[in-house]
Amino acid sequence: MKKRLAKVTGIALVAAMVIGLAACGSSNDGAANDAAASAGAEAAGEIKLAEDGKLHMATNAAFPPYEMTTDDGGYTGIDVEIATAIADKLGLELVVDDMDFSATIAAVQSGKSDMVMAGMTVLPEREENINFTIPYQNAVQVVIVPEDSDIQTIDDLANDKMIGCQEGTTGYVYCSAPPEEDGYGEDHVLSYTNGAMAVQALIGGKIDAVVIDNQPAKEFVAVNEGLRILDTDFANEDYAIGIAKDNDALLNAVNGALEELIADGTVQSIIDKYITAE
Repeated sequence: MKKRLAKVTGIALVAAMVIGLAACGSSNDGAANDAAASAGAEAAGEIKLAEDGKLHMATNAAFPPYEMTTDDGGYTGIDVEIATAIADKLGLELVVDDMDFSATIAAVQSGKSDMVMAGMTVLPEREENINFTIPYQNAVQVVIVPEDSDIQTIDDLANDKMIGCQEGTTGYVYCSAPPEEDGYGEDHVLSYTNGAMAVQALIGGKIDAVVIDNQPAKEFVAVNEGLRILDTDFANEDYAIGIAKDNDALLNAVNGALEELIADGTVQSIIDKYITAE
């Protein structure tokens, strides 16, 4: 099994990235475009929004610590806080559209949501359907197994093991690929609506391992006894925000706001709030 650590590039450049955004026209969308200009992004055409004055974020709020629900029915997490800061810079109110992860890209394509921010990895096949902002976070995919599992390394997953993944995620894409493409084949992978369901299947002995992002993995292992994370990383990826291909003005505006939030340390402070340095 080949390592996938170089599958997504540009990881070390996130904090230093500055995209030059050229002015290609003017906008009539009032406050949103005025705010976009102040964020350093001159919109190429008119910003399209699902709802006037609001920024709708498609996500799957079962992916701690990036997006999760609160006891009072609200939403919190790294992605939610960064999205809120972006909306503030654009003079908009953030609205979280919680849905299955596999539905998030379609929600943006149809205009029901303005952007997808759901621990979304930049992949070529996704770039065929949506545009991505600059990355805002690097994430590592890992493998969860029972403490008494005979799976000791990633290579052991190829020994007729059944792997669980959240549907639509890069973990599922990687694992379900045929062996000649460094995967394990669809017959050896089961998909679940969210990571918590995959972990429960692991605990129940229905699968042998779960491939999922490192931070959610830590959360799941911390609250479920008898599980451990393999020492070797499965994949190394960049997270970015996805926006419809016909909405360049919003892409430029969000990029401008995100650049400022990275430059002034806001993004890192939000990440540090949820992820303690080891």
